[in-house]
Amino acid sequence: MPTALIPAPRGVVAGAGETRLTEDSGLYAGAGTEGVGRWLGGVLRAATGLPWREAREPAEARDGVRLALAPGLAPEAYRLVSDRTGVLVEGGDAAGVLHGAQTLRQLLGADAFRRAPVRRDRVWTVPHLTVEDAPRFRWRGLMLDVARHFMPKEGVLRYLDLMSAHKLNVLHLHLTDDQGWRVEIQRYPRLTEVGSWRARTKIGHRASPLWDDRPHGGHYTQDDLREIVAYAAERHIGVVPEIDVPGHSQAAIAAYPELGNSDVVDTAALTVWDTWGINPNVLAPTEDTLRFYEGVLEEVLDLFPADAGPFSPFVHIGGDECVKDQWRASPAAREQIASLGLADEDALQSWFIGHFDRWLAERGRRLIGWDEILQGGLAPGAAVSSWRGYAGGVTAARAGHDVVMCPEQQVYLDHRQDAGPDEPVPIGYVRTLEDVYRFEPVPAELTPEERTRVLGTQANVWTEVMEDQGRVDYQTFPRLAALAEVAWSELPAPADRDFPGFERRMTEHYRRLDALGVAYRPPGGPPPWQRRPGVLGRPVDGPPPAV
Repeated sequence: MPTALIPAPRGVVAGAGETRLTEDSGLYAGAGTEGVGRWLGGVLRAATGLPWREAREPAEARDGVRLALAPGLAPEAYRLVSDRTGVLVEGGDAAGVLHGAQTLRQLLGADAFRRAPVRRDRVWTVPHLTVEDAPRFRWRGLMLDVARHFMPKEGVLRYLDLMSAHKLNVLHLHLTDDQGWRVEIQRYPRLTEVGSWRARTKIGHRASPLWDDRPHGGHYTQDDLREIVAYAAERHIGVVPEIDVPGHSQAAIAAYPELGNSDVVDTAALTVWDTWGINPNVLAPTEDTLRFYEGVLEEVLDLFPADAGPFSPFVHIGGDECVKDQWRASPAAREQIASLGLADEDALQSWFIGHFDRWLAERGRRLIGWDEILQGGLAPGAAVSSWRGYAGGVTAARAGHDVVMCPEQQVYLDHRQDAGPDEPVPIGYVRTLEDVYRFEPVPAELTPEERTRVLGTQANVWTEVMEDQGRVDYQTFPRLAALAEVAWSELPAPADRDFPGFERRMTEHYRRLDALGVAYRPPGGPPPWQRRPGVLGRPVDGPPPAV
């Protein structure tokens, strides 16, 4: 039914009757929509078993589906009309047409999300109606942490399909951390030869006594990443890579010990980290380190072109949780502070980030980092991922920087979904489906002008305790569906949102997720095979702090 659409459209006008799709139905893709036509024809042929002949003219697709650009519509906006002539999907651009095609897929029913017909005698119909729709935010994202637990290429491609089905358009790919380096850099082969695998892995929180003694690893070849970027672009999704500096870097130091603070630590003895938490081993603040990461980023820029999708000019450099104890103890670091005329180690981190801010800007790219990068000031073009509550986003917007709101207390999907004892590896605060649905990305204290700096929002999926695809699915869904509606739809204030209505629409959406093979958390709680009894998590008592 139209009322079961997720995310909720801006306007639906119901008609009388329905469009029946048959073996005679055609699919017409007008100029500029050919890519959407290929995608839609592929999924519809697979799910329905109908031939969906390619029409050369709109009239040949009568009683079928017609795709077209409509210059009067805004970017990503679409209009879907189902009437006696068939189904017309118009968009302000190809991305808008794709969003409309995803709505058409929902209107066809959950079986339209399958890869083969489940009933040959199924009658496929679309109710007569008009849908007018457009997104609230430009940045509607998902961050996948593939560094802590590696997700093979096929899993990333699958998540791009799931994102497209929910009208999300930015994949933030967290490629490097202390526990693994996941991107092939031809200039520095040891980053993957050494840095892409660890000897064992902590099971649960770092205080847990349990270990998985199997080696864990994996990385993406450069062609794998080119494929991921191209696959995303076909779905009008931009991929923003993250290469962490100067903290979260033990995997890189294990591969190239000269990157670390070797005057205070035996960096040659370091291995890829096998546990969780904030790591003290950070990059040495030297010119040689800068040159090394310039070489890394030169290859990264080639793999992630600036014109490959929404927000593709951005490169994320992390910048968070940089412990400065080694810099304080290091004679070389103190000498660097003095030679640069800096005040202290905090200013040294700002120097490090500022270098790559300028370096990326000189190449027509934009730096984005976690909100710690605000310390010491940023160049005008840099943007901020606000994760420590709303404060970083407020500070950044008031300083004239673009902001992506992803506060830990609201949209970190590694956090547990219930306070019950059956929740697997309970992490952090309880963040229910309703909590995510009532999240408001725009800080209330911003002025109207400052609010324009909020590019949008994203959910962050950190994978320390997500060892496989099923665990990622469990933590991500159904809450990502709620985040998608928050990012796309024009919703009322959080307290006034119709969560019971959203739950009713989710009843149908669960059937779509079933068809897509998503191992989501059921509304009634995890079944036995989704639990992890005896694995210590990191529960936090009490409600999350005010943000």
